[in-house]
Amino acid sequence: MRVSFLIDGFNLYHSLKDLGGTGVRWLDLIGFCKSYLPHIDRAATLNRVLYFSALATHLQSRDPDAVNRHRTYISCLEDSGVDVVLGQFKSKTVSCRNCGHQWQSHEEKETDVAIAAHLIEQLADDACAAAVLVTGDTDLAAGVKVAKRMFPHKEVIFIFPFRRKSQELAKLVSRTFRVKGDRYRRHQFPDPYTLRDGSLIPRPRSW
Repeated sequence: MRVSFLIDGFNLYHSLKDLGGTGVRWLDLIGFCKSYLPHIDRAATLNRVLYFSALATHLQSRDPDAVNRHRTYISCLEDSGVDVVLGQFKSKTVSCRNCGHQWQSHEEKETDVAIAAHLIEQLADDACAAAVLVTGDTDLAAGVKVAKRMFPHKEVIFIFPFRRKSQELAKLVSRTFRVKGDRYRRHQFPDPYTLRDGSLIPRPRSW
């Protein structure tokens, strides 16, 4: 039974921040996902792990380390075998309803659509018998409904990150899992992480 995991990077990241402390954000996604395979099926094997996120380049001027940390982490994910799919942040003008003052804000775009599209692709290509969505974002409800209607013999499962849960999403599927903080701690990259070319990447101190 082949299983693909599709991970909402920002939903997961904010879950890790909610857990607090250091030593949890250096998450080994391959190891983390593999730990769920026995709970899905005794014969389950890992097909792909897809990580969806975006680089907050608009923060570069005031917090360059934030973008650099993310790039560093993505390098480790790709080296370990994770497929990284990047969207982008887009600027938008926000107005105060009371005084009319306007300012520029940034909103992450494309991730939800990309996850839904890749979910359909994985099922349509018969790449997996089950697709696991690691998120608690209800914006994916529409995509899951379409996937289940098109592929009734395939299974869609939700893993809700720590302190993330949605009854709306849970009602759409037959099985869900909730992540406890200890599972994050058990599946961390080594510090430093050794890339295939021999380069060493240390874990960011705040992570």
